[in-house]
Amino acid sequence: MDITSAVRTSGSGGSVDTKLERNKRNVLAFYEVAINDKDFAAASRLIGDRYVQHNPSIADGAEGLERRIEFMKKAFPELRAEIKNIFAEGDFVIGHVHGVRVPGERGTAIVDIFRLDENGRLIEHWDVMQDLPEEAANENGIF
Repeated sequence: MDITSAVRTSGSGGSVDTKLERNKRNVLAFYEVAINDKDFAAASRLIGDRYVQHNPSIADGAEGLERRIEFMKKAFPELRAEIKNIFAEGDFVIGHVHGVRVPGERGTAIVDIFRLDENGRLIEHWDVMQDLPEEAANENGIF
């Protein structure tokens, strides 16, 4: 998904909407540089001074993010995240994402929750992941 097309503009032009749209753009940029490009230097410019991580396999702070990106570069160099939906409310942005570690695999459905500071930098992260099944009990699709 193209980053610019993923941000849905509300059109009201108010300062709250502007903040929400900025926050969504920053999270989309983070997905692109941290996950798809695996570029820690670019990703580090999008996180705050303190980055709290709730995923138990990733350490807090910029150092934890850097180690995770280095791991992804080595273990899953072709890993891609495709943002299916993105929502913003208050200081939070939620991404509904299709992650594929290796091309050709079904991948994983991911819900990421980010909290951003007043400057639009990411300062906290939670995630929930579900492998895409081979068969489903319904025809609704996971996305």
